Amino acid sequence: MAPSVPVSERPIDPVLVLGATGTHGGAVARGLLASGSTVRALVRDPGSARALALADAGATLVTGDLLDRRSLASAFSDVGAAYAITTPFAGGADDEVRQGEAIIAAAADASLGWLILASVAAADRAPVPHFQSKARVERRLAQTDLPWTVVAPSYFYENVLGSLAAIREGCLPIALPADKPLHQVALADLGSVVAAILTRRDEHLQRRIEVAGDAPTPAAMAAAFGVQYEEVSLEEILERSADLGSMYGFLAQDGYAIDVAAVRERYPEVAWRSFAQWARTVDRT
Repeated sequence: MAPSVPVSERPIDPVLVLGATGTHGGAVARGLLASGSTVRALVRDPGSARALALADAGATLVTGDLLDRRSLASAFSDVGAAYAITTPFAGGADDEVRQGEAIIAAAADASLGWLILASVAAADRAPVPHFQSKARVERRLAQTDLPWTVVAPSYFYENVLGSLAAIREGCLPIALPADKPLHQVALADLGSVVAAILTRRDEHLQRRIEVAGDAPTPAAMAAAFGVQYEEVSLEEILERSADLGSMYGFLAQDGYAIDVAAVRERYPEVAWRSFAQWARTVDRT
């Protein structure tokens, strides 16, 4: 029997999504729209194709920048909650921390009612630069009086789409042993988790939630696509990126270690899909 689901006493609306034109933020924005939330999307360029697609889907575009405290405070001033994503991939880990500090300061300036911060599972224990920068932002947030929640997803199913060309050729290359479970989640399911959290405010205030919907091995992931598993050496990844190399080294050893069954039970509102179910929907053309 599914557990009873407490519902917040008042709707959290509207919701501002930062990083809404990215894959992560876009999935959350669409998940919130599908749940009936009023969504505002913070974008740097409201004329971009991704921004216009969000507007067509029903989001209201708000122009701002993750490093501009004033524009963030203005965007935060009349929303019920904000889902904030920071990124190290453009300016590095220190830049991500600066983004987080600007977001937190602006939320305080605007007396934001609820800041939901996107992080990553295992951020507090993984020796991975782009995990550690998120952990630094989390620690800063925890020192404030803001109402906050941290949502920490694991690996995304969609990450394998970077290997789509290889999948078309009959193999799935991945820098993990064939039999090592990899905790991960579909972006659409993460969006549904955030939508569920927004209806259960008291349960989630000052809490950190790690999210995974499945934990297939790389061999099982390849089988889901009907292709061969191909192990990529960690040295090859390290040559390309020390950051990603350290991540795959961590995943090959300790890994995320999330209780998938407990996550699914906690959020019965989510139409959880396995990796194999998701793989069947991927367009390989």
